[in-house]
Amino acid sequence: MITKEATKVAPAPARPTLDPPRPLKAGRNWDEVPRWQIYLPLSIYLVFTLIPFYWILLFAVRPPGSTSLLPWPMTFQHFEKVWTERSFGTYFENSVLVGVATLLMTTLVALAGGYALARFNFKVKRAFMLGLLCSQFVPGALLLVPLFEIFAELQMINSLGSVILAETVFQLPLSIILISNFIKNVPYSLEEAAWVDGCNRFTAFRIVVLPLLRPGLIAVGSFAFVHSWNHFLFALMFLNNQEKQTIPVGLNTLMSADSVDLGALAAGGIIAAVPVVVVFAFIQKWLITGFSAGAVKG
Repeated sequence: MITKEATKVAPAPARPTLDPPRPLKAGRNWDEVPRWQIYLPLSIYLVFTLIPFYWILLFAVRPPGSTSLLPWPMTFQHFEKVWTERSFGTYFENSVLVGVATLLMTTLVALAGGYALARFNFKVKRAFMLGLLCSQFVPGALLLVPLFEIFAELQMINSLGSVILAETVFQLPLSIILISNFIKNVPYSLEEAAWVDGCNRFTAFRIVVLPLLRPGLIAVGSFAFVHSWNHFLFALMFLNNQEKQTIPVGLNTLMSADSVDLGALAAGGIIAAVPVVVVFAFIQKWLITGFSAGAVKG
């Protein structure tokens, strides 16, 4: 016979208590990092970066024969020398002309080519893109001989037009790729809506797409301008007349086998660097946006 005590259900055994899980070790929050650990490496890097610029400025404004490590007393005779006696005024005008013309031609051609790659499908599209990418591995020095022969046949040697065309051709592959990727980020439905409203393809592109491409156009144009401003080989090979030379070639004339005028060379380097620094200071925001947006398709 089953007793009452036997029918009682035995209580469940107590579960062992577990310690609360320990939080995983994560990286330290930036707010918890001492400020000196951030500013000290940045300050050291900044000092090593600015020392060459200070050295150039020191030679440019220091009187000839002075060995002072401070730019005092200051003199601007080196700037007057390179601007008047060494024809840097003419070199500066030629560089500006080459840079602006290269900027405009590269941007216009890259805009047309990039739109075609982004919006149209054709049989050799992948092969064409592969050719553009492979052309980036070809150094500019290999193009000197064939370009010289072409320009000689066209009677364009010793003309700024030869340098402008060479710089444009050299910059087009990368510029087309960037503009193409940037146009792909613009929704195709925006153009279709403009077509429904009665716009043709060109008008829809000009009204709807082109304003959205401003960061990409600024990035491509600035890259083309800076490269043509600093490029040395094309101007050296295609321009023989001193009145047609650009600033990089003009800087090379300040150095000879026997001596180097350090003051004039430093002053010429500052003249060459200041316009580029000023341009980048104004377009920095658009430049970063353009390169990041044109790098991948979003």
